[in-house]
Amino acid sequence: MARLSVVVVTHNSREAVGRSLPPLAGQLRDDDELIVVDNASWDGTPDAVRELAPRAVLVEPGENLGFAAGSNLAAERATGELLLFLNPDAIVTPGFRDAIERPLAEHRGWAAWMALVTAQGGRVINTEGGVVHFTGIAWAGGVGREVDYAAERGQAAEVGFASGACLAVPRAGWESAGGFAGDFFLYHEDVELSLRLRLAGGRIGIERAAAVDHEYEFEKGPAKWRYVERNRWATILRTYPPALLALVALALVATELALVPIAVAGGWGGEKLRAWAELARRLPRLLRERRAIQARRAVTAGEFAAALTAELDSPYLGRVGRFAPLRWALRAYWSVVRAVLRSGG
Repeated sequence: MARLSVVVVTHNSREAVGRSLPPLAGQLRDDDELIVVDNASWDGTPDAVRELAPRAVLVEPGENLGFAAGSNLAAERATGELLLFLNPDAIVTPGFRDAIERPLAEHRGWAAWMALVTAQGGRVINTEGGVVHFTGIAWAGGVGREVDYAAERGQAAEVGFASGACLAVPRAGWESAGGFAGDFFLYHEDVELSLRLRLAGGRIGIERAAAVDHEYEFEKGPAKWRYVERNRWATILRTYPPALLALVALALVATELALVPIAVAGGWGGEKLRAWAELARRLPRLLRERRAIQARRAVTAGEFAAALTAELDSPYLGRVGRFAPLRWALRAYWSVVRAVLRSGG
């Protein structure tokens, strides 16, 4: 049996940890560890952690590092063979602790995996595996679907990316990959890590027998879109192999042009401009990171592309994803890209 190191990053999460820490602490084994990084909360979160989980290692950096850097800080202190990154508002269900270790115990060879993430008290799916479009747009797969627990406890499967709401990574693989992209702050860090692990030849899965209920809200204000868009581009630049990047360049430009009126209409046009500005400032460093990441690539561009999709079937995309001419065009474009990659072009 592996020793589990659970990492929880908090920021003004007193009420959330009041619901999530007791069931988690009740399932941890004597040799497991819980590491909580509190990002400068002012609502009494650290005191709640000390009261609810006295065995927890509480790290207080004194500033808001964001989820990615906070997780990296905790992972540096972790000693378990298996790291588990868990959102403070994710509540584990009975049997979770044993189930989340199962992929490691059964030697499935996965580089990372996630639990089944539900919402609304376990009634609907929050995510059953992330989906990544070839333009880098990513979303939660299966969101909103009613949960059929008899089916969900069936066979495990591989997914496009593993959700950071409940993400398990063997510590050796985590250290080899270098952890999350720390400067992402929030959003897309789970997509980027999953794609980086795929570049190294790893597979990403979901263990459906492990489930958490997530108190998820999609709307987090306009600033969310700055992080999402900036980090989407950073993910593309860091992880897409050269041949794939060249072949999808036209689609990436078209996507940017299409997003401008969407951002303005949605009230986040200013955040989109800020995302471009921040990306431009970081571009030299991103290109250096890209060279280092691509130098360790162990799969072909075609093999990497197999985890991406041409479909825009996320309910978050609304009518855009259901517009038939756009869907046909994207499918045709992607089929040509895949054919060229298979031919070695």
